[in-house]
Amino acid sequence: MIKAILVDDEPLALEIMETYINQIPEIQLVKKCENAFEANEVLKSQHIDLMFLDIQMPQLSGIDFLRTLSNPPSVIFTTAYPDYAVEGFDLNAVDYLLKPISLERFLKAVNKVSEKLSAKRAEHELNQPEADDFFFVKADKKLVKINFEDILYIEGLKDYVIIRQDTGRVITLQTMKSLEDRLPETKFRRVHRSYIVNIKRITAILGNMVELMEGGKIKQLPIGKNYRDELLDMINENKL
Repeated sequence: MIKAILVDDEPLALEIMETYINQIPEIQLVKKCENAFEANEVLKSQHIDLMFLDIQMPQLSGIDFLRTLSNPPSVIFTTAYPDYAVEGFDLNAVDYLLKPISLERFLKAVNKVSEKLSAKRAEHELNQPEADDFFFVKADKKLVKINFEDILYIEGLKDYVIIRQDTGRVITLQTMKSLEDRLPETKFRRVHRSYIVNIKRITAILGNMVELMEGGKIKQLPIGKNYRDELLDMINENKL
């Protein structure tokens, strides 16, 4: 599943592209953003594979916004102006779509991204060394070792994350997305904007809540609407 966001200050353009995305099963639309600042908040809080990015926007253009990102997702520029094509491709954009955008051209661009991501995953798996079962975080002026198996869940709080373990909690200064990228996706699942759960610690799912045991008591965490389908798909495929 390709997680995508739309960034455009034109409501009609957002509506058209959302309609296109709804016809492509492999894409999950995470958020529609009307400016670069909204998009920046999404990119900081969760993993995004693909960004459809308008160029001419108030305050900060799409090109200038992309230049600010140290680790951007795949980008498809969407614009009414052909003049920026060379500059867009210099920034490693996967494609450059001119408005009005047809469904056929939109799908062709998405297929490029899909092929790029598949090749990247294959290369990563081929070169992946034997995975560690722990990592270190900075907390209380020292480096603290965190074993994957000891984690119950992780809670985001602005620029901090709280790692909840059987032995207590560890608070570290970093974003949820940066920590999520360090966790093996086969062991952990983002279930909400503010929560990542150790899959093995899930005891039940009740409606829009995940249940696990914390300190001998049942702990319930909310499931965000942008994460529910992916979690249920894992359950249905017996991946839990």
